[in-house]
Amino acid sequence: MNILTIDIGGTNIKILATGQSERRKFPSGPEMTPTTMVEGVKEIVGDWEYDVVSIGYPGPVRKGKIAKEPHNLGQGWMGFDFEAAFHKPVRIINDAAMQALGSYQGGTMLFLGFGTGLGSALVAEGVVIPMELAHLSYKKGTYESYLGERGRKKLGKAKWRKHVARCVARLGAALQLDDVVLGGGNAKRLKELPKGSRLGSNANAFIGGYRMWESAEPNPVFPIPQD
Repeated sequence: MNILTIDIGGTNIKILATGQSERRKFPSGPEMTPTTMVEGVKEIVGDWEYDVVSIGYPGPVRKGKIAKEPHNLGQGWMGFDFEAAFHKPVRIINDAAMQALGSYQGGTMLFLGFGTGLGSALVAEGVVIPMELAHLSYKKGTYESYLGERGRKKLGKAKWRKHVARCVARLGAALQLDDVVLGGGNAKRLKELPKGSRLGSNANAFIGGYRMWESAEPNPVFPIPQD
């Protein structure tokens, strides 16, 4: 089965399919609607063969359905019929959860994605648990207002890195984690990784997209083989 994985970000739409070696992408942004996203994907993957589609969406997804309009894209995502648009079976998951699934190696792992906003997901013994830590209160704002792109630009690199380290330590203690993966475009801006964390890769989002179809159920538990 060939799987087309679509990773929707606030800056770019990134795409890869089973059997392909190089991802393709095109710009997104605040005017991006689901219709223009589907049209853009079809245009640049017209020469690829795929049977099913995985979508990583930058917002809450409940029972495989988009539950809230995105913060950094256009409107119209809730209720959009992706299966009709692609003429293929489609599974949707939060984008951070998809990358977390692709990054998971066992135990209890927290994924934090430093991009336009702040993505987060927990994987505990193979169970993917999407989270919305971004909008929880932190100091004089929220986690996202300090750790997201706007926070990075406002605070400057040095202060932003200190807040990243502080938040990773706080969340690690609260959730009793075995592993922390830091991903997203801004993770590479960290001079040193906080203790107990490792750097993720955007490529893991595509691994997560492929893993989404390892079960016959649309909202499965994803058991990852342990060493």
